[in-house]
Amino acid sequence: MQSKDLQIDWLRTFVAVVDTGSMTAAARQIARSQSAVSMQLKKLEDSVGRPLLNREPRQLSLTPAGFDLLGHARKLLASHSALVLAMHGGALSGRVTFGVPDDYAEPYLVPVLKSFTTRFGEVEVTLVCEESTALLAKVDRGEIDLAVVTRDAPSRGALLFREALVWGADEQHEVWKRDPLPIAVHELGGRLRTEILAALDVQQREYRVVYNSPNVGGQIAVALSGMAVAVLTRCSLPPSLKMLDGRQGLPELPVVEVVLIRSRDSKGSRAVDAMYEQVMSTLRDPLVIE
Repeated sequence: MQSKDLQIDWLRTFVAVVDTGSMTAAARQIARSQSAVSMQLKKLEDSVGRPLLNREPRQLSLTPAGFDLLGHARKLLASHSALVLAMHGGALSGRVTFGVPDDYAEPYLVPVLKSFTTRFGEVEVTLVCEESTALLAKVDRGEIDLAVVTRDAPSRGALLFREALVWGADEQHEVWKRDPLPIAVHELGGRLRTEILAALDVQQREYRVVYNSPNVGGQIAVALSGMAVAVLTRCSLPPSLKMLDGRQGLPELPVVEVVLIRSRDSKGSRAVDAMYEQVMSTLRDPLVIE
């Protein structure tokens, strides 16, 4: 009779495959061979009695059973890590330097920190709030351990969720009716900035950039003052600004991918491991898989 036990290693492998989007990347993350990853997934599916992943060329997606299992697996792995720490290492301590752009800090980082500090109050957390391009460079140099950023290249980082970009303006000033259109562009990286301006060019809409800054607060202030239409992430659009669309003659904006990245120098840090798991369990959209 087939055992119905779900071993921790199998669950860890399953979560790694979902988080990284491929068998190869998961093998690197958990320091196993690709054949071992495939074997552990097969054992897990045999134990569950149903397929967990739809395996398509260059793409994996969760089956209904996989979707049901994923949330339970994350909670079990987090509890297992806490138990190991309690039994073998006492209270977790150390330092984590965490990077996040200011528009993601309040809506997304607050719930992560609330849960993390409740569980690991002895860990010293340093926050670095800068634009995504600067944070990506600092992670590459090992200056910060983890960062939640807008993805700059395919397959970079573990995908957390997708975030819409929107047009925002003060309704009273109706600045979107001006010609040329004054726009305020947040630091969004060269590729995204190019896409936004190209979308206006396709509509043959004359525009001028009147504000550039990595600071979202300043961008919102410019929009509220009636100086410009601002490009903002959906999560940072305040109720005081009107979200604009094609009805105001503006093109649809790109949807960005928000990812968690980690420095190579942080490998082996239990404090960083714990923060990584907390971010993934708190922010990872269970419907998102690469």
